[in-house]
Amino acid sequence: MWSGPRNISTAMMRSWGNRNDTVVCDEPFYAHYLHVTQKDHPGKDEVIAAGETDSQKVVAWLTGPIPDGRRIFYQKQMTHHLLPRIDRSWLANVTNCFLIRHPRDVLTSYIKIVPNPADEDTGFPQQLEIFQWVRQHTGVTPLVIDSVEMLNNPRQQLGLLCEALQIDFQESMLAWAPGLRPTDGVWAKHWYREVETTTAFRPYKPKPDEVPDSLTDLYRRCLDSYESLYAYRLR
Repeated sequence: MWSGPRNISTAMMRSWGNRNDTVVCDEPFYAHYLHVTQKDHPGKDEVIAAGETDSQKVVAWLTGPIPDGRRIFYQKQMTHHLLPRIDRSWLANVTNCFLIRHPRDVLTSYIKIVPNPADEDTGFPQQLEIFQWVRQHTGVTPLVIDSVEMLNNPRQQLGLLCEALQIDFQESMLAWAPGLRPTDGVWAKHWYREVETTTAFRPYKPKPDEVPDSLTDLYRRCLDSYESLYAYRLR
């Protein structure tokens, strides 16, 4: 599940982690990403120390046997973590889905943690690039889920997603216990404060925050990528 930052990606991981046939992993390329870019993210050194910094080993794990003998391996991925230096060919060996969120909501949330993001920090250009790679090289148009539609009608959207993936929907996907999980990354204490209190998908509520004028051009570029993917969303 390819998402940018400040989406509902952790709530989606909670939903899938509540299935009885699924094992989840949390942003497996994050340590490699920080090791290479040295981006000043909260807890950077701890993330690098706790994770796998060799991207080839990460790919081997993601495409190898499903852990714990489960049937489904749900991989929560951040699009900006898949650096250009990482070979894309392994994407043909997994089922790629895309979770999108309007850039107004993403940017106004993200700048509270990373005040001056560049294009590559937002995940939007990478999300479109990965989508186009999969479509071109596999002949399959990947599934796209819009976060607002998921929040407002999770039963319908998860049902459509499971149907498209040819797996049974489970009611357990609609609610989960609050708190952190052993499967959460060590960065959870910095990024997951809001989702830590959730027990289900909450209906979307527009926020009054506006994108700063200084980020207008960035916002427009992100919007172009978002709208390109929005046209393919599950309906």
